[in-house]
Amino acid sequence: MESLRLPLTQSPEYARTLRCLGVPLRQGFAGSARAPALSWLIQSRRLPVLGHVELLSRGPVARRAADLEDWLPLCRNRRRVPLLLNADGPEAPALRRAGFWPLITPATIALLPLGTDSAMRAAMHPKWRSHLNRLERQALRISRHPLAADHWLLDAEARQARARRYRSLPPGLLIAFAQTNPGKALIWEARHNGAPVAAIAVLRHGRMATWQIGVTLSEGRKRGAMTALLWEAMRWLAGHGHDLLDLGMLNSDDAPGLTRFKLRSGARAHRLGGTWLHLNALAPIARRLPPALAA
Repeated sequence: MESLRLPLTQSPEYARTLRCLGVPLRQGFAGSARAPALSWLIQSRRLPVLGHVELLSRGPVARRAADLEDWLPLCRNRRRVPLLLNADGPEAPALRRAGFWPLITPATIALLPLGTDSAMRAAMHPKWRSHLNRLERQALRISRHPLAADHWLLDAEARQARARRYRSLPPGLLIAFAQTNPGKALIWEARHNGAPVAAIAVLRHGRMATWQIGVTLSEGRKRGAMTALLWEAMRWLAGHGHDLLDLGMLNSDDAPGLTRFKLRSGARAHRLGGTWLHLNALAPIARRLPPALAA
């Protein structure tokens, strides 16, 4: 399935991680196994009120838009349990016609194309590129390591998430990913005068990679360490077969500085398709929803 550009939650690496953690899942594809036209990974969850549901996150992934036609019967479980879809591909009108009920409006993520150094620099905002040029004369030492359970970044990220009230992948899942996919979970770390000042963790999966977590300490912010870390990660990933880096959600209301940082790096804003529920009892009503309620 390497021919498809699979986001983290649809990748074989993520599937191996979930199996290691005992999460029930189903995988499937349409077309040939070597070059599938359509691919999906579905998790089983138990939620309040709904009970047992299946979760399809950032999928299914298709080679062409036309390959997304009539995907639902291929992906559905025979027991017809509720299907929760975090859409990234199927369009709202098609989901409404298929009987999906809209739950959460679409979010936007930042996707950073990877390529040659010159191409990546050319795509940067001039201020980001100028900042990078200045950083290359700084006394920061950048190193790369396999993600390990005892690295300071994991605890620092957990504290940062609590303080800023956001949710990220649990440390246990990151550690399981690293253990089940050797060499696919990496940390880039910046040090100044021997002391750590910033670090990021990146998960590799096929043609794509995902910036999963990142923490900058006060000295790191002063020295712009996160820019240097991202640039080093971009160059290394581009040289090791990756052509797209997922930088995660954009939130210009709560984190305008982080949003500017991501977009000025050369990333483009990509709007996801929202969260939808397919429930047999609701499907006939969902099909008759006004388009404005299912956009």
